Amino acid sequence: MNPSYNARAVVTGAGSGIGRAFALELAKRGGEVICADISLTRAEETAALIGDKAHAVKCDVSRREQVEDLALFAELTLGRPPTLVINNAGVGIGGTPVGDIGFEDWNWALGINLWGVIHGCEIFAPAMKAVGEGGFINVASAAGFGAAPLMAPYNVGKAGVISLSETMAAEGVRVTVLCPTFVKTNVAKDGRITAAGNKIAETLMRTTGFTPEKVAVDTLNKYDRGRLYVVPQIDAKVIWRLKRIAPALYTRTLGLLARFAPQETTQEAGV
Repeated sequence: MNPSYNARAVVTGAGSGIGRAFALELAKRGGEVICADISLTRAEETAALIGDKAHAVKCDVSRREQVEDLALFAELTLGRPPTLVINNAGVGIGGTPVGDIGFEDWNWALGINLWGVIHGCEIFAPAMKAVGEGGFINVASAAGFGAAPLMAPYNVGKAGVISLSETMAAEGVRVTVLCPTFVKTNVAKDGRITAAGNKIAETLMRTTGFTPEKVAVDTLNKYDRGRLYVVPQIDAKVIWRLKRIAPALYTRTLGLLARFAPQETTQEAGV
């Protein structure tokens, strides 16, 4: 049984990047897809690429009531609860040390990257349990265990997504958590990243980043096989192992590297 095939799916952040790639791949696998995004225009663009088996809807995942509306829309449109929810919507933020970040940026980043996933899991899970089928793919990041400096709100949010996914798996829920490093998306350009940080991120995405399509296919295949963790890139796998073998040494090394990283506040970067 391959549950990613012929799925009744909901994908958040489906208007671009990994979310769009997930939506398109699910449609290729015979699924019907609810394409949710904070930008209705982007969601409609993705749905148009798929055709009649896709439905676009605007949703800000940081707002619980909008995710509740999304769940109702999905059930009414699909005729039954979804069999797969991909909590993908996320934003980039970085370049500023703790103490200079400001609570507005903390609230914004965690509202989407962490609470958005919490909303998706908490709101969709009851209907799935009631019909006895369904599962989740939660999009985290290698940042969730890598804990690189100058990325605290992003790291904390993604670490929470990993922990939430592990907890759900222990509770018997079918769940896969995706932990990539750089993927060729708009997350840096559309996020709140300082000019120096954005330059580094864009360079790494261009030179080492995987395509969203590659990541989506790999993740869905591993979801079908019941894998909890998907760590697609070699650099992410290296970080994963180093953090577990020598966590203190890993953190000290990151600290030394951070001394050479350019620093500026978000205000200086014009964000």
